[in-house]
Amino acid sequence: MTQAAAISKTLKFLEDRWDPAVAATLDEPELLRYRSNLLGSDLRITNFAGGNTSSKITEIDPLTGSPIEVLWVKGSGGDLGSMKRAGLATLYQDKFLSLERSYRGVEHEDDMVPMYALCTFRNNPVAASIDTPLHGFLPFPHVDHLHPDWGIALAASANGKAKMEQFNREFGHKLVWIPWQRPGYELGLMLRQAINDNPDCDGIVLGGHGLFTWGQTQRECYLNTLAVIDQIGQFIERHGIQKGPSRFGGQVIAPREDRAQLAIKIAPYLRGRVSTQNRWISSFTDAPDVLQFVSSTHAKDLAFLGTSCPDHFIRTKIRPLFVPWAAGADLAALKQQIDTSLAEYRKQYGDYYHSFATPDSPALRDPSPTVVLIQGLGMFSYGKNKTEARITGEFYTNAIHVMEGASLLAEGEVVGTLPQCGEHNEPASFKVFSNYVALPAIEAFKIEYWAMEEAKIRRQPPEKELSRRIALVVGGGSGIGREVALLAAARGAHVVVADRDEAAAGRVASELKSVTSPEFTTATAVDIRNREAIGKALDATVAAFGGIDILINTAAMFPSSPDGVISDAMWGVTLDVNVTANYLLSDEAAKVFNEQALDASIVLTSSANAVVSKRGTEAYDVSKAAVSHLVRELAVALSPRVRVNGISPATVVKGSTMFPRDRVRASLTKYNIPFDDSLSDDELRNLLAGFYAKRTLTHQPIDPVDCAEAILFLASPRSRCTSGHLIPVDGGLSEAFLR
Repeated sequence: MTQAAAISKTLKFLEDRWDPAVAATLDEPELLRYRSNLLGSDLRITNFAGGNTSSKITEIDPLTGSPIEVLWVKGSGGDLGSMKRAGLATLYQDKFLSLERSYRGVEHEDDMVPMYALCTFRNNPVAASIDTPLHGFLPFPHVDHLHPDWGIALAASANGKAKMEQFNREFGHKLVWIPWQRPGYELGLMLRQAINDNPDCDGIVLGGHGLFTWGQTQRECYLNTLAVIDQIGQFIERHGIQKGPSRFGGQVIAPREDRAQLAIKIAPYLRGRVSTQNRWISSFTDAPDVLQFVSSTHAKDLAFLGTSCPDHFIRTKIRPLFVPWAAGADLAALKQQIDTSLAEYRKQYGDYYHSFATPDSPALRDPSPTVVLIQGLGMFSYGKNKTEARITGEFYTNAIHVMEGASLLAEGEVVGTLPQCGEHNEPASFKVFSNYVALPAIEAFKIEYWAMEEAKIRRQPPEKELSRRIALVVGGGSGIGREVALLAAARGAHVVVADRDEAAAGRVASELKSVTSPEFTTATAVDIRNREAIGKALDATVAAFGGIDILINTAAMFPSSPDGVISDAMWGVTLDVNVTANYLLSDEAAKVFNEQALDASIVLTSSANAVVSKRGTEAYDVSKAAVSHLVRELAVALSPRVRVNGISPATVVKGSTMFPRDRVRASLTKYNIPFDDSLSDDELRNLLAGFYAKRTLTHQPIDPVDCAEAILFLASPRSRCTSGHLIPVDGGLSEAFLR
């Protein structure tokens, strides 16, 4: 039986995804990339951007022409699951090892990081990560350092070292234990020493951190990693079966039956309260494992203890905010509890910072939580965008699994110094609850406010103008609305495209994915004449992103009939769609704005016709005049937090659903503009648009993107002191000058 077949038979949870046919076509660096992608494709193996992989590969030195050993290792900040070859750092292995002569001790290990660049092979611009020594000092060709939930559960158990030894006996392994040490040069030396002391070991458990495995070939390394992780999972599962189905001390409160709707109702309030310093996008989950945790007896104590693995902690901060919510209590009680808990959280965070900050520490960051656990409801997680918010939630879900696994491994009280505590640590700083050992607060601070992490933050590109903002674009399925949606997405907004034509809204949302992340946009149907339908569109926006910052409406109708006569019914529908619907949209959105208590913006679409009187368009013109004044009325009513403005375009023919072929033909005939009926719809529209342009001062046809630019200026912080005004977008239509 081959090694692969033998190992595959032992796997219970994971699967061997290695394709020999694919692997046979790859060189060694590509095999490292392939191996990394396979490992990162399963969140049970490692979390997003968590862990790193390496290979020591023989290359030809371009300077000497001689073969040398090159360390290929995941670059700083990369993600195993999506990493490309270009994301790998490359270092001369002999030069890296020679850096040890410059090492002055753990107090100065950060000084070593800039020196990694001096070892770069072939001028590779990819920055080597702080974990580079963890790979460079191990004497194996191929190394995996991962953060699987099962592995961290073992590493974060108060009896973790004893349980590791039991695991070794049961599964025939020779894992060795290293106590907690912040990732960096010192930890690399500790790994090398562990191998020197235990030359026959087949893996290393880093206390409170993660797992190291290796192999002589890429394939062997991958298989060894799968086997160890899967078998630790089996080991923990056996303990779970022995302890029965109860987890985290059992359920203390039953999950709310209507929690999905309750989450939508509370999300804007919660988003507003955590966004007092920085605006955040949210993600919500009531997945069974999350719900089991937040509803349990031990949830509050475990949550307060915080996370263990550095990757978890960087995303989730020192701890989540836990909000108790008594059975049967209403949303008003929940809001009060959120306010009380949040004030206490911020105070604790400030105390934590000031307890450990030194004169050269980075400044205090936003003291708001990135994870909020609500008893009986679920988990909200926050980030500067939807992807980051989701990933933060995934990281805390990983932490829940870790705490569960550690609790299952409990066997009586652990006496003496915890195995996570090393010679550089203070034993009393390690806190335990239900066999779970959290990262000491001082160690957490050293990572969160680490100069290396601060450098990563500063290297990030500047955020776009509308980043962190959520825009609901009504009428976004075509014309001006479509251009608004595309431009808002390009400027960093999270965009919900709403339209009566749901299919059209969906098509535009798909277009947006070419200029932004697929996670930053969604679509919904809406009938703007119906308050309930508007409420559902707003709920869809809140469910997707946690709230709303910008409401834009470009939807309208132009009444027409074959004989040119506007019936009473058509007059009523025109005012319903063009006037009343704008009021209903704004009135419903105002409820969300009030819950958030954040600055927000509404932009409505009027028309030059609002001030230019013409024969035969009375219903449309009167409706737009009403919209213009509605802008002013709403600006007064919704001040000071919500700004309300509008645009007044001249006729926009291109892309408008108000200009079907028959109307365009009728208009061309009305103005005695010759045309050939064989022309396409767009060609006919261009003829009409050109005619309208000649009536303006600029002689420029009004393009939907011209309107979108004006709308987004009014919606953006650039116009923060403008409210109750309308910008003409009419090419210089003198008849529409202010009067």
